[in-house]
Formats: sequence, structure tokens, C-alpha cells
Amino acid sequence: MFFVRTATERDLGAISALLGETAHATYDATYGADKVAEMTAKWHSVVALKANLQRKGSEFVVADDGKRIGGMAYASMSPTLHETAVLHQLYVLPAFQRQGIARDLFAELETCFPYAGHMRVEVVTDNAPAIAFYAAHGFTEVGPGSEAWGMPTVEMEKVLDDAR
Repeated sequence: MFFVRTATERDLGAISALLGETAHATYDATYGADKVAEMTAKWHSVVALKANLQRKGSEFVVADDGKRIGGMAYASMSPTLHETAVLHQLYVLPAFQRQGIARDLFAELETCFPYAGHMRVEVVTDNAPAIAFYAAHGFTEVGPGSEAWGMPTVEMEKVLDDAR
């Protein structure tokens, strides 16, 4: 059983490995292992994760079973969108997907931003399971996202419940 807790600096090596494994499993077939490795080296390095962990106005959580980290999530308040939290990362190791870990991580993040009326996320358009997950959790498409690394995305948003 996995429990959601706040990430610590001690976790960053395991989180980086989790992100690499999950990104390769999700995107290698579409974008190629070399592109995914380049993206992972930049966004998922321990240095990048440490900066996220220390960022003000953010939450960084992991799903931990006492032996390993099975999932992670990171969100922060938007510096440009009024009362909007941005979900930057929500990843679960392939071996543990479809077991409720992503749901639990997301549920924790929803409660971490009491002044946010909305939560946004950008999802790669080729990642149908992720788009379905977010839709099932109350997100709707609000427009096209960016195209970082040549991976087109869709922007999705959820109105956060005032009764959180």
C-alpha cells in the first residue's frame, strides 16, 4: 500500500529515476528514446527536481510504500494566472499504474492550494490515458498548449471545489 507524503531532498534520486522510467515507457514509441532521454536529462534531473522542491508556493508529494516511491506529483501557484495552481508533473511507475496512486496524489494536491479557484495542466496530445485521467477527475480542455520538444499539448483546467 502506498501513502502520500511530502517529498524530501533524500527522495530526489529515486524520483528522477521514476520520471525517467515513466517518460521512456510513455513516449519512446512516439518520439524516440533519444528525444525522451534529452528531455528527461533537462526536466527530471536531481538538480531540476531540487529547484522545484525549494520553490515557494509549490507542493511536491510522493507515493511511498516504505520500500520505494511509486509515484510523484508537483504543482505550484501560477505566477501569471490569477488564483490558478498549475500541475506540472503527475507520474506513476508503469508497474503501479491503474492502482489509484495517481488519484491519491492528485487528491492531495487539490487540497494544497486554498486560494486557487482553478488548476491547470498541459498534457501531451498523444497521451490519451493521461487526457482520460484528467477528464475523469473534472478537467476540461480549454485550448492548445505549448509544443515543447516538438510534443504538442492540450491545456486542461479544473474548477476547484470551494468545499475542499
